[in-house]
Amino acid sequence: MFYPLKVILIPVLLGYSLGLDDLSISAVELTVHVGDSALLGCVSQSTGEKHVTKVDWMFSSGKHIKDEYVLFYYSNISVPVGQFQNRVRLVGDILHHDGSLLLQNVEETDQGNFTCEIRFQMESLVFKKVVVLHVLPEEPKELMVHVGDSTQMRCVFHSTEEKHMSRADWMFSSGEPAKEEIVLRYQPKLRTPMGYSQNWGRFLNRVNLVGDTSRNDVSIMLHGVKESDGGNYTCRIYLGNLTFRKTTVLQVILKESRTLVTPVALRPEILGGNQLVIIVGIVCATILLLPVLILIVKMAYGNKSSVTSTTLVKSLENTEKACAEKHIYSSITTQEVNDEEESSGKSEATYMTMNPVWPSLRSAPISPPDQRSTWGMAKTEQAF
Repeated sequence: MFYPLKVILIPVLLGYSLGLDDLSISAVELTVHVGDSALLGCVSQSTGEKHVTKVDWMFSSGKHIKDEYVLFYYSNISVPVGQFQNRVRLVGDILHHDGSLLLQNVEETDQGNFTCEIRFQMESLVFKKVVVLHVLPEEPKELMVHVGDSTQMRCVFHSTEEKHMSRADWMFSSGEPAKEEIVLRYQPKLRTPMGYSQNWGRFLNRVNLVGDTSRNDVSIMLHGVKESDGGNYTCRIYLGNLTFRKTTVLQVILKESRTLVTPVALRPEILGGNQLVIIVGIVCATILLLPVLILIVKMAYGNKSSVTSTTLVKSLENTEKACAEKHIYSSITTQEVNDEEESSGKSEATYMTMNPVWPSLRSAPISPPDQRSTWGMAKTEQAF
């Protein structure tokens, strides 16, 4: 903060010691945003009928060894030069020792020290002033607001001098070929010590001044935004023969787009309209088909249970049948042995009669062929 002033004071002390021209020095700071305009004041407080012969404005960003010219005034001609030639002009009243400079469309590279020097005719005195300019990022030129909400629109004229505005207007245009509407008009020291502001037409009772007018701040607050409020809002600040202008674009969003319950509606700026329709359709189809899916699952589970039950019943029936055939076969064999004991002459006939029991052997264990033939032969020999 004190570094520029320290650099300037060194040559001042050397000037006194070497008997050079006297210097009158002052320094101020100013903070602006990218894209704004700034009034860099340079007004000499000297008295008397002194004629200004030369005004120089120099710029130093701290990166260059030598300062670069911004503008110079000589013989009633002001000439902007260098990178500032299309963005600066001398707006001060030279006859009143005012060499103030208007810097428009401030850029980020404009941050640095602007030095003004005023020289007077037939005098060795040089008036010198330093303006330390700080540049902030650009403020949004477009505002988005929902229906029914309130929004603030800023309009500040930055200046190092106490230049009081004579009037300020806020105008509205819908963007279509139509006349501008007055939103608010401010006139200082009219009716009240703090000035008088009035809003008009459909903005009546919905707009109020919230800025500090003593600092040339005429920012406004718009309440109860309507859909028809979307458009361009232009602020004009009048300071004598100087007019400052700033335009803000207001975009109005319908309230319904914020109140949807589905999670998809929570981020409408990311999802497109077609994506939103597809996602909602998938959700609805899933909800409608869910009962059908549940019914199909239940039917499939029921059929599977029925098949399992039928298989179990058939297995039990086969087991019972096999046991029954085995029991019949055993009974016949026992009866055959008893008949054999009573009469050896009828034993062969009785044994051959009971052979039809063999078909049930598919449910009983099958003996190897050799064992069956051996057993049969033994029985035959015994019968004979």
